[in-house]
Amino acid sequence: MSKILVTGGGGFIGLALVQALCRQGREVRVFGRHRYPAAEAVGAVCLQGDLRDAEAVSRAAAGCGTVFHVAAKAGIWGSYDEYHGINIIGTRNVLAACREHKIQALVQTSTPSVVFDGHDIEGGGETLPYASRPLCHYAATKIIAEQEVLQANDGRLRTAAIRPHLVWGPGDTNLIPRLMARGREGSLRRVGDGQNRVDIAYIDNVAHAHLLAEENLRSSGTAAGKAFFIGQQEPVRLWPWINELFERMNVPPVRKQISLKKAKAAGWLLEKVYAALKIEREPKMTRFLAEQLAMSHWFSKKQAQTLLGYQEQVATAEGLERLTTWLRQEKL
Repeated sequence: MSKILVTGGGGFIGLALVQALCRQGREVRVFGRHRYPAAEAVGAVCLQGDLRDAEAVSRAAAGCGTVFHVAAKAGIWGSYDEYHGINIIGTRNVLAACREHKIQALVQTSTPSVVFDGHDIEGGGETLPYASRPLCHYAATKIIAEQEVLQANDGRLRTAAIRPHLVWGPGDTNLIPRLMARGREGSLRRVGDGQNRVDIAYIDNVAHAHLLAEENLRSSGTAAGKAFFIGQQEPVRLWPWINELFERMNVPPVRKQISLKKAKAAGWLLEKVYAALKIEREPKMTRFLAEQLAMSHWFSKKQAQTLLGYQEQVATAEGLERLTTWLRQEKL
């Protein structure tokens, strides 16, 4: 089979995908700003470069048949220029490299944040419109990137976008460790009434969805030009799920509460202060984060099930067992 390029193959999702591809015996290249020992350990070749460097991206893609474009600047704080450069210009460079080297399939890692517009979403599907007023640069730039990837789909290059929500599991160096750190220091507040339901996506299920998308694009192509929400079979109630994890890890449960209105007001104020003082670290609250913590946002998986054959490979309860085992082993 043809060579595979994975941008961002040293990150949480990217590395899980690289490991899954190598288990299949695929020849994998990883493109990123560093060398990644964990990717090299399973047989991948690391190529260093910056997504904003079109020539470097082209060199990495030469000779490949599929590209998994996982790399992005995530998070909810930082300069617009950096988000634009990595998420938009970087994606355009990937698309240009795909066309230059006649690559057949491109699977982009997107996000449900592209449709989150400050309202509860309960079972919404891929017909939801893009957010008209995104509250963070990440969502704003990922909207443009996803649109351009899907619009690039044609008879020569087939494209698809995977939208995993709140990815978690062993190997996570961001979401769960930060959540637990905030829990241990006692700085977490339940935002809203605590009844909001959200999708979560175990890391193995996310990697599996990417593989299914590539398989489809290289065969029937029924997924071409489409986006797919990915998550567990059922959403969870966010705050009880967090407290269950905390209980397993001997972290005090979150009991203090703040209303969504007050959290958004605090987020607005912190955003203004951090921007005025040019503080680079992320504020502990923003308007986007307040809405994410208080509102329901879970999605229909019907399109992924129908076109990709997606079903969760690891259930939520089993995933929680694996996660807590890993956290204890890593002393996190």
